[in-house]
Amino acid sequence: MSEFSLNLKTENFELAKFIHNNISSICAKWQGVVTSVEECGYISILIAVNDKNKQQMQSYLSNCIIEVICTVFKSTFLDSNLFLPSQDRLGMNAFKKALLNFDKETDRYLVRKALNLEHDLFLESFYQFKLSTLKAKWTELVTLANENREYLNSTDSFIDLLKFLVDNLEICEEEISIYQSEDLSYQILVSNKLYQNKVFSEESLVSSIIDLSPQKINLYCDEDSRAINLLHKLFEERITDKKHGIINNISKF
Repeated sequence: MSEFSLNLKTENFELAKFIHNNISSICAKWQGVVTSVEECGYISILIAVNDKNKQQMQSYLSNCIIEVICTVFKSTFLDSNLFLPSQDRLGMNAFKKALLNFDKETDRYLVRKALNLEHDLFLESFYQFKLSTLKAKWTELVTLANENREYLNSTDSFIDLLKFLVDNLEICEEEISIYQSEDLSYQILVSNKLYQNKVFSEESLVSSIIDLSPQKINLYCDEDSRAINLLHKLFEERITDKKHGIINNISKF
């Protein structure tokens, strides 16, 4: 049997639970077992698989850790270090989401390069002591934004920078559709399936579209809103307005 051990501080219980659940769903397919124990201030996620499935499990676990570092840890870093002028909440959420996804491939590469799963991995220590190059990269990005905070007081300048970030994100989806519900909430279809199986508010819509970073957006909305206007500014030629898109139940699709 091949064994792996991933350890997180108990204060990151929810993150440990998320990782454990994700690993459990795939581990059974490879005739493996996963369990967790809590002691001495740490939650240890213990994984064992047949030797023939070691590389598959190692790859999956690596990708999981990389995504956690590049999403959860980076989000916390931005929240702690980014100090920007007061824009509307919709715009600021979109700006943070764009920074979170900006140059993500390089972020992933730097984490993968430093990652070694041959020994017990303590996630917070790995982030703190092995990823100095990654954190320096994030610091440079945040410093540049903070130093230009006065320039970003202008709404036009803020939108220009946000559009630049969005334009330089890696394309993640070829085509998506946005439908407006009668209560002016929104539903997103990706490959004809309801994205995240949920309805999005106006404030969460733009950030979610930035996460998806689509090549083409079909917009089925009869009513303008701040979110729709911002999407038009950020994605411009990628958007096709279909109109007459109000629906009551996405299950029709």
